[in-house]
Amino acid sequence: MPEKIEALNGSDITLQREVLIVGTGPAGSTAALSLARLGIKPMVINKFGWTARTPRAHITNPRTLEVLTDLGVSDDAKLYGTPFDLMGENTYCTSLAGEELGRIRTWGVKPDRALDYASASPEKFIDLPQNYMENILIGSAAHSGAEVLNHTEFLSFEQDGEGVTSTLLNCTTGVTFKVRSKFLIGADGANSKVAEQAELPFEGQMGKAGSINIVFDADLTKFVAHRPSVLYWVVQTGSDVGGLGIGTVRMVRPWHRWLTIWGYDLNDGQPDLDDHAARQIVHNLIGDASVDVRIDSVSYWTVNEFYATKLSNGRVFCMGDAVHRHPPTKGLGSNVSIQDAYNLSWKMAAVLKGDAGPEILETYSAERAPVAKQTVLGANRSVTTFPPILGALGLFDTKDPAQMVKNIDALADPSGEAVERRSALRQALEGSHDVFDNPGIELNQRYQSDAVVPGNTPVQTFNGNPEIAVHISSEPGARLPHAWVSEDQKLVSTLYIAGHGNFCLFTGPSGRGWIDAAEAVSKATGVPITVHIIGPGQRYQDVYGDFAAIREVSDSGALLVRPDVYVGWRAHEWSEGAQDNLMSAISRILAKPASERQTKVA
Repeated sequence: MPEKIEALNGSDITLQREVLIVGTGPAGSTAALSLARLGIKPMVINKFGWTARTPRAHITNPRTLEVLTDLGVSDDAKLYGTPFDLMGENTYCTSLAGEELGRIRTWGVKPDRALDYASASPEKFIDLPQNYMENILIGSAAHSGAEVLNHTEFLSFEQDGEGVTSTLLNCTTGVTFKVRSKFLIGADGANSKVAEQAELPFEGQMGKAGSINIVFDADLTKFVAHRPSVLYWVVQTGSDVGGLGIGTVRMVRPWHRWLTIWGYDLNDGQPDLDDHAARQIVHNLIGDASVDVRIDSVSYWTVNEFYATKLSNGRVFCMGDAVHRHPPTKGLGSNVSIQDAYNLSWKMAAVLKGDAGPEILETYSAERAPVAKQTVLGANRSVTTFPPILGALGLFDTKDPAQMVKNIDALADPSGEAVERRSALRQALEGSHDVFDNPGIELNQRYQSDAVVPGNTPVQTFNGNPEIAVHISSEPGARLPHAWVSEDQKLVSTLYIAGHGNFCLFTGPSGRGWIDAAEAVSKATGVPITVHIIGPGQRYQDVYGDFAAIREVSDSGALLVRPDVYVGWRAHEWSEGAQDNLMSAISRILAKPASERQTKVA
């Protein structure tokens, strides 16, 4: 039960908590929910009155939906999210009412990408604006036992070998008070005080370009319902989003709530748009000034290329935009943030429960810092796919706006030059796929850390672009492969058999010996390990042969799957020493004493 604060002298108040989380964005609210569901009741603070008011991040990819399913909130996410079939017709045009220059199928709609996603995940994309996502996550966290304090600002922290003392400000009363916690999580966004005070090492650049978000209401059904999409890219003179020369109209709620992105020159300073100026920008992008437009909000942000190379310092951990700051291209921001929290939470809970040694927390940075770097560099690199589109349209051939319009119109000419430009435009539009669905970057993440026991078989070599091509493997450090199996004649993904805060072993009918082995190891360590035998006569049956095709071990072999649904260790087959090997593997993953870490692997 939280202590009652009766004195107005906050300096005399120190609350005791196991974990303090700063920020209720996608990362912080996921950490709060995940910890609460694992039996740890964190305090999570937000200096504002409630969660994000504006849509912000929105693309929710299949891997994130897998995480939300494990956390018990995917039904709510799908209820409030725009479904997959209304997302994919990404359109390039001169305005919504004007000439259409081309489309590309995105977010897993294109047939080859659809196959990649379907083979790797049971889920499809949805579009869930951040203001909905945060409410779902933090509301569920509070109902699960997390203590949520709004109007509470983080000021500073001091840490020692036993814990972290944070100084907080009650923004309503002006009273400062302290929270003593065993761990501090900074999920406080791109201007993170926690990351700054923790002196995390960063690489890259902040403030590369300026952008403006304009949220507005307008019925645009007649312009978009026949080509449903999340994004409409408007090529107009005067547009300059992050230096792209393209304005963006983004669907927030079909087909009446929208967000436009418009650029500005940082050298000229941040503009001060009133409703009239904002409405003019919106009308230009729509291409029809008669449309009734109501401006809701105007906000400003910068394009960044900045990531932390280490995500923690002692008992202080950072996640989300606090450690990876990048433009929204590729749609990775909230997804990576949620997955940061999912990675750290089970490890932190294991330490607090005494199931794991504190060294396991070092694997959070080892596993997620490479993802932060890949995300930031990939999002910024994908921006370079837009200039070829502008070049094919002839917009680099002149600085005269009138001539630019003529160059675009000239695409329809039957001349040889126009033929070449049409070909160049088709290639450039196809090349812009790099901005959107990237099944490899989303589903190929491989962890290398002390929480993974490497095998003797070599790591798979990726063929093709590793950010696009999906490479399914059960090798340690990979996410458990998705396979459809049946339970009571109903299909379920292997991904949803695993998780739920527990370790589990997957094996075939010849691997029944793993049941006794897992029971003995669970009894010795106090950490439950559930064994799932997949095959005829078992609870889960391999009706398509999918599991046998992806397990990469023999029928008697086993995959040890961590609570975050990543393979921590695998054995090619059952042997007399299997129990000892399992004991050594789980001991290494949980950072138990070194004497327990010797293991044989297949």
